[in-house]
Amino acid sequence: MDGFLLKRILLATMIVMLTAGCAVGPDFRTPELASPEHYTPSPLSPETVAIDTQSGQAQRFAFTEDVSDQWWTLFRSPELDRLIKQALAKSPTLAAAQAALRKAEENLRAAQGGLLFPAFDTGLYGGRQRTSAYTNGGTSNTFNLYNASVHVSYTLDIFGGSRRRLEALRALVDYQRYQYEAVYLTLTANIVTTAIREAALRDQIVTTKAILKAQETQFALINRQFELGGAARISVLAQQAEVAVTRAALPPLEKELALTRHALAVLVGQLPGEGYVADFSLDKLNLPEDLPVSLPSALARQRPDIRAAESILHQACAEVGVATANLYPRITLSGSYGTEALHTHNLFSSPSIVWNIGAGLLQPLFHGGELTAKRRAAIAAFEEAAAQYRQTVLKGFQDVADVLRSLETDARTLKAQAEAETAARATLTLAETQFRLGAVDYLYLLVAERNYYRAQAALIEARAVRYADTAALFQALGGGWWNRPEVLNHTDSEKE
Repeated sequence: MDGFLLKRILLATMIVMLTAGCAVGPDFRTPELASPEHYTPSPLSPETVAIDTQSGQAQRFAFTEDVSDQWWTLFRSPELDRLIKQALAKSPTLAAAQAALRKAEENLRAAQGGLLFPAFDTGLYGGRQRTSAYTNGGTSNTFNLYNASVHVSYTLDIFGGSRRRLEALRALVDYQRYQYEAVYLTLTANIVTTAIREAALRDQIVTTKAILKAQETQFALINRQFELGGAARISVLAQQAEVAVTRAALPPLEKELALTRHALAVLVGQLPGEGYVADFSLDKLNLPEDLPVSLPSALARQRPDIRAAESILHQACAEVGVATANLYPRITLSGSYGTEALHTHNLFSSPSIVWNIGAGLLQPLFHGGELTAKRRAAIAAFEEAAAQYRQTVLKGFQDVADVLRSLETDARTLKAQAEAETAARATLTLAETQFRLGAVDYLYLLVAERNYYRAQAALIEARAVRYADTAALFQALGGGWWNRPEVLNHTDSEKE
């Protein structure tokens, strides 16, 4: 390679270095958000009310405490822990999110190789040619031609279009990463809430069967009394109706339990008829008493849906830069170096050396308004992403506010239902005594029984809602994904 070629390569390198810092379009900045002191209009109580019943312990809000990455272990259920471990290993939904992240990462690597570095290609050619007599002084020649060469080309990123494109792809990688975290959080939360629903249904079925058994026993007694002339027929019919109503309530509960177990099996990555899924009951689940509540100022960095929306906003911002750069000239450098000969034994001799170097400039002149329209579209897409980001933030704060108020209300509801169940049980006991003494008729006793059974069902539902809303709090706060070891290691490697 002679000095002339070397000088031009050095000149091209200097041009690249001098223009490397220029990139048109807006630079992305993380949106600044107002940081309210509280999630709710009025401050929360430090803890909920306590109730002297199952699942009635007070729950304390531990503000500024961090959320554990394995928050579901606070329910102290080995069966639940096992199911979530299985789901994290076998869930197709989670596997799809992982694959989407890998795809985005590989697309970024491919673009980096194509945009940041020159393209080098090598070629070998051998062929036989015949020239035209009309273009070769009236003589036609036939000869062999052999060529071996290396080609290089590079488009200078003078206005930063390539860098903006890579910036957009990096933002897309971030988006897929937070989408994975959102899927991870949704999967674990759905398993917990589905297990809680199964537990509530199972307890409802157990209670309903106990009620049915008691009603059938009572029906046999009242029917016997009727046969002996000691009871009216209306009492028999009324008790028979109560038995029928309770028996009719069982199939819907059993159906919902079966469907819930099917859903739980699919969540953990197995067919509904495959393997065994543990049976849950509310008595086997612990109600977490200390509930970490992140500061409002930290919520936007902890919820994966907000981080994903921010990444989409970042991508849209970078695309504005890409569209802007397309309005400006593009300069491409190219060159080749090789040998060319009529015979293979001369192919690598010094006289056979050939080379070329060149530069091309392409300036858009008239595209019918296409390029400016695309830039306006990119700006509109950025504004759309900004509005969606704000909406996602608002929804995130609403989720936390809703569940915090729900937990306060759930405790009061459980207290009221526990008191109602106690009163209904006492009323039933008194009604049974008075009926035996002849002080009240049988219909009065049936009303007392019906109220007690309804109070039992309502108490089970109130307990289940308290468990479910506790799980919803961890989900609303982001689920502690930032504390997982693999996330911490990834963050540390990025800092390095």
